[in-house]
Amino acid sequence: MRTVTGDLITLALEGEFDVIIHGCNCYNTMGAGIARAVRDRLPEAFAADRATVKGDLGKLGTYTSAEIVRGDVRFTVINAYTQGNYRGSGALVDYDAIRSNFRAVAKNFPDARIGYPKIGAGLAGGDWDRIAAIIDEELEGRDHMLVVLP
Repeated sequence: MRTVTGDLITLALEGEFDVIIHGCNCYNTMGAGIARAVRDRLPEAFAADRATVKGDLGKLGTYTSAEIVRGDVRFTVINAYTQGNYRGSGALVDYDAIRSNFRAVAKNFPDARIGYPKIGAGLAGGDWDRIAAIIDEELEGRDHMLVVLP
């Protein structure tokens, strides 16, 4: 896993990635963290999330996607359903959902340059070392990068 300091969305808008992935809950809120930034700056991704059934825990481990076009720049946003709820105590992240999402991205975007934040380790309270190991395993041999805010 390569790591860069910066803003994931800005880097995507500058053409650095073909696919960016962020974690979502199953309640169509996108109200905090990176999800809120995606909602505010890439409304197409929020519309894809809102097109699903609110509160459907069956979404865990799946994703919705949106194609973003800004001038000559094109990329896909993956709304990865990695947690059921956005409230509760302890870790809200579902590690199997993380694995399922990254496995699907590896299969569906085999030649893509992929960027992501510390998905599941912020507001969802997951263990980043465990999540990073899952990502490295599922994206082995792929061009992928962790983007951390300064």
